Amino acid sequence: MLRCLVRSKIQRLVVTDKNLKYEGSLELDSRLMRAADIVPSEFVQVVNVNNGSRFETYVIAARAGSGACVLNGAAARLGEVGDEVIVMSLVWLGDAESRQHRLTRVNVDHRNRIKKSDRNSPRSG
Repeated sequence: MLRCLVRSKIQRLVVTDKNLKYEGSLELDSRLMRAADIVPSEFVQVVNVNNGSRFETYVIAARAGSGACVLNGAAARLGEVGDEVIVMSLVWLGDAESRQHRLTRVNVDHRNRIKKSDRNSPRSG
């Protein structure tokens, strides 16, 4: 049996821009990606705290330190600049492995700068 778990999440990112005419993706500051162990083209789930929408897309890297969190393509219809979002990467693990899994959490400030990163944190939401 395999279980799908949240591998890492970036809490309360602020959307900095949106671009409907782009082919699609979520553009993130590569420093944030590194802290959350998210790689370019990785599939993620995004939750918009302001309007409750959830969507899945892939990530592309923005310049390190830029604070970028850009909704591209169809995702641009699901949020506004200034909205807070949570970005979650997922992992499929076997039953025994899933019981040992530790979530990586990255918390950011209102300018999308890392406040706290607790890689391998205790299992909690």
